[in-house]
Amino acid sequence: MSSIFGTLFRISSWGESHGKGIGVVIDGCPPLLPLSEADIQQALDRRRPGQSSITTPRKEKDGVQILSGVFEGETTGTPISMAVFNEDQRSSDYGEMKEKFRPSHADFTYQEKYGIRDYAGGGRSSARETIARVAAGAVAEKILQLSNGVQISAFVRSIHDVDAPADLPFPSRGSVEANPVRCPHPEAAERMIARIKEVRDKGDSVGGVIECRVKGLPVGWGSPVFDRLEADLAKAMLSLPATKGFEVGSGFSGTLLKGSEHNDPFEMQDGVVRTSSNRSGGVQGGISNGEEIVFRVAFKPTATVRKNQKTVSRSGEDTELAAKGRHDPCVVPRAVPIVEAMTALVLVDHAMRHHAQTATFGSFAPEE
Repeated sequence: MSSIFGTLFRISSWGESHGKGIGVVIDGCPPLLPLSEADIQQALDRRRPGQSSITTPRKEKDGVQILSGVFEGETTGTPISMAVFNEDQRSSDYGEMKEKFRPSHADFTYQEKYGIRDYAGGGRSSARETIARVAAGAVAEKILQLSNGVQISAFVRSIHDVDAPADLPFPSRGSVEANPVRCPHPEAAERMIARIKEVRDKGDSVGGVIECRVKGLPVGWGSPVFDRLEADLAKAMLSLPATKGFEVGSGFSGTLLKGSEHNDPFEMQDGVVRTSSNRSGGVQGGISNGEEIVFRVAFKPTATVRKNQKTVSRSGEDTELAAKGRHDPCVVPRAVPIVEAMTALVLVDHAMRHHAQTATFGSFAPEE
């Protein structure tokens, strides 16, 4: 079972939902990057459970420890190992699931493939594994900010059938974090929160869409064939638990346009080649074109619900299961920092590959 992601900036995640902890090893981080546990903790605090009434009530501090790769506040260029230890496991909630497969979970497929599975919290298939991604993503995002000035901002575009306006400007992190549903449009956010609470009180769940935008990306990141920038972003996003769809730029709605309507005309702006529209979503031919990266990720409703559902036992008998445990009635708000983290991991890897090929790289040192 591979748990490695990336080419030059590589991460390897480890741990289970109800095991001793979750962690990650980063290989390929440049030396002399200012880095502290506080940098990582800030990102993990946005992901952790128990943040509001619309998330799982599991209480975890998710305190990170940097075990290697940092000396006197700077990275050394050696592997960075980080760990978060679990504190609030309730494995007894999953006793019934030892024998019964949860509908639309990984229980059945894991059992069939490996012949063994950690049924407590889903083990390795649990979204708690994303702690590793967020911790590593915090390092990647800091590299991007200091070396290239790249800004990443994800937010909740829709929950169930409640949508935010389509013409939202590039959102600040403050506007995204202003409410628990992480939608920068206050009126839409209130309706989203109400919808989540409505289905939660009925023992059910809902899904939604996260939009991610990136600005400050230079022209040239990505490759034109198998390692297209949008292809690697798609793989990263669809590797996240509960994801079911990915689209970049105009996405599926672009199929309703004619070529003359969909093309992004080039024009000169202040001596730089730009496009007057951005239906390409900032990527053309698999390579960044200098415009804002725009993509969206669809998340299904949380599979664990408190309603009786038909299922099958390990012994092959038809049965029913009403899941216990503490679960998000909607995973989408907590997935926002995870989407940002995976975006940063893809971009920093492509930045290093681009600079390795063209023999250029930015500096972490502040300008004088």
